[in-house]
Amino acid sequence: MSKIAIEVKNVSIKFPKTRVTLGTVESSLMKLAKFRKSEQDFFVALDGIDLEVNEGEILGIIGRNGSGKSTLLRTISGIYRPDDGIIRSKGQITLMAGLGIGFNVNLSGRENIYLYGSILGHSNETMNDLMDSIIEFADLNGFIDQPLRTYSAGMRARLGFSIASAVKPDILLIDEVLSVGDQEFREKSMARILEIVKGSRTVVLVSHNFSIMKQICTRLIMIENGRITSNGSPEEVITSYSERKV
Repeated sequence: MSKIAIEVKNVSIKFPKTRVTLGTVESSLMKLAKFRKSEQDFFVALDGIDLEVNEGEILGIIGRNGSGKSTLLRTISGIYRPDDGIIRSKGQITLMAGLGIGFNVNLSGRENIYLYGSILGHSNETMNDLMDSIIEFADLNGFIDQPLRTYSAGMRARLGFSIASAVKPDILLIDEVLSVGDQEFREKSMARILEIVKGSRTVVLVSHNFSIMKQICTRLIMIENGRITSNGSPEEVITSYSERKV
């Protein structure tokens, strides 16, 4: 029987549509009071999400921009707190989102390996042990001691993926970073993900690249307007997405 790595039960999140600007104390209090009273000032990012992800599973999430995909990842990681519902997870979670989040552009690539490792909760000793393999995987041997500000976006993304995947988290959450780099690096990245899963570790990824999803995912879900509207094999869910888009 498969063990559950992530459990999401009836999770909902609302975000304000507009930002309240401050003026005088009196006017600010009036704005805040009006803002809190009106439900129309909020949009529902996640609406009653129920989801279970098993250990060793590679779950892909697809949907249009603004559907709630990235919000779900950030909620699982703990960045966002649900307004309703609960989330349970088993083990250490690493979220890979954006290019170079957590990096310091004034530090070298090598120094950023230590920095990013500390953000992920790892000691300098651990990062020392992983240093050579991270540099080799990212293919940055000639640049690793140069300031990060001299790196291209693709180089930063390669470094970020190499660090996050080298520390072998129990649960790896990936938001649109598998499409960076050349074909060779994308193939290396997919092979690394499969390697992570071999140890009964879990991967959840968001991507608009359906080719990647079909190659590596064991299951897909589709999110529309903050709700899961399709859940099944990659072929079934991608077909459902294509039919709804027409």
